[in-house]
Amino acid sequence: MKKHIIINVGRQLGSGGRIIGNRIAEDFNIKFYDKELLDLAAKESGFNKKFFERNDEHKGFLKVLFSSFAPIFGNSDPYANQLSDESLFKFQSDAIRKAAEQDSCVFVGRCADYILRDYPNTVSIFITADMPDRIKRVCEMLHITEKEAEKKCIEGDEKRSEYYNYYSAKTWGSAESYDLCINSSALGIEATIDVIENFISQKLKL
Repeated sequence: MKKHIIINVGRQLGSGGRIIGNRIAEDFNIKFYDKELLDLAAKESGFNKKFFERNDEHKGFLKVLFSSFAPIFGNSDPYANQLSDESLFKFQSDAIRKAAEQDSCVFVGRCADYILRDYPNTVSIFITADMPDRIKRVCEMLHITEKEAEKKCIEGDEKRSEYYNYYSAKTWGSAESYDLCINSSALGIEATIDVIENFISQKLKL
């Protein structure tokens, strides 16, 4: 019987984390979840996916959210009463646990490594990259200037760090929070994937 495994990938913005996570899922023939988790959370909770998109790896968004949706919500609206950063995180956590229980998966970000910390056969990885490589990747992805890309990288890391540190009580990007930390600039994306997959295979005895 095929071993049930869970791979969690944390990443700096522009480090190639999504690309790497997706390839790992393909090579191990298991499910892949990144933005797809927002669909699962919306389905699990019954709330519109837009609520989860606005909160995606970002702590403290509700003032902005409710100012945007002011015509929709009244003081007595049950949706407004049920929504909070913590409740949205709980819905997303429930969706992650449900997916992990059903299939072997690769999860990208969203505190999955902390949420699934007690699950067996789990590997947690954090991917960094040198800033020039991150800027180049974000420029190509979003078609923006290098200056804009650098700003996005810095702001994206700040949001992810704040979100992860708040909900996990661990430190985002710190080596002690993961099984393996690796700089994708050191070897390039393809060789980085090889190193990570070899590490997974050895750690989980696949």
